[in-house]
Amino acid sequence: MRIVSLLPSATEILFAVGAGDDVVGVTFECDHPEEARSRTIVSTTTLPPGLSPAEIDAAVRERLAAGEDLYRLDEGALRSLDPDVVVTQDLCAVCAVDVDDVDAALDHLGCRAEVITLDPMTLDDVLASIERVGDVTDTRDRAGALVADLRTRLQRVADAVSNRPRPRMALLEWTDPPFAPGHWLPDMVAAAGAVSAIGAAGERSRAIEWADLAHAQPDQIVVVPCGYRLDGATALANELLAQGRLPAGAEVWAVDADAAFVRPGPRVVDGVETLAAIAHPGVITAPEGLARRVN
Repeated sequence: MRIVSLLPSATEILFAVGAGDDVVGVTFECDHPEEARSRTIVSTTTLPPGLSPAEIDAAVRERLAAGEDLYRLDEGALRSLDPDVVVTQDLCAVCAVDVDDVDAALDHLGCRAEVITLDPMTLDDVLASIERVGDVTDTRDRAGALVADLRTRLQRVADAVSNRPRPRMALLEWTDPPFAPGHWLPDMVAAAGAVSAIGAAGERSRAIEWADLAHAQPDQIVVVPCGYRLDGATALANELLAQGRLPAGAEVWAVDADAAFVRPGPRVVDGVETLAAIAHPGVITAPEGLARRVN
């Protein structure tokens, strides 16, 4: 089987369930595991590098309004790889090549690859998508074992925080403009033993006003900007503090968004453990290097 992955999370899942050897094509963002970097890149961004969050937001809105693509699919590379399966998504135009563009490219190339779309909206959906990849790649046993282990870890967190007060935690999925989290992120907050002060599970993330964040009265604010690692998220959190954007009295944290939060793969459970350690210090041992307090 020859597989092209057009999602960093799908690439991670494919390797985690034992189908990594079958992965022949990936996106420019696929960086986990390290071995994924050795595969042919078939998708790149059309956005220039070095933009600020405000500039990225403006560019995305402008291009979407004009019907322009945010990603460029390398049809030549796709043709040369001759995949049997292409894994993509139909959830967010900002996250990957649009599934309609994938279908059109395959039709144009005369490729008969099966297109699999992974569109998780909740934490349970994320786990279900791992099992679905296992079904498609004939790695059901390994996928099932992985999901069982992830559920065990989630239950361990639930047991540890079950009788503790639940702080109000606000995740900022973008900083300029501020975005309340959606999809599986509020579920992660709940699984960590906290109350999601902004955003709703199973819904799309949405722009809010800074007054909305203040009105939510969060005990903790976690800066989790899509596309950023820990150092970048820390810099953005420090900017918000310097600008006086964040409610006084709240703890402010930055996290490695790409590693364990915004990519719906196995490492979201690392993210849940990290949020639990933030919400309930000393109760949960979180993976190292994923979070940093900035105030």
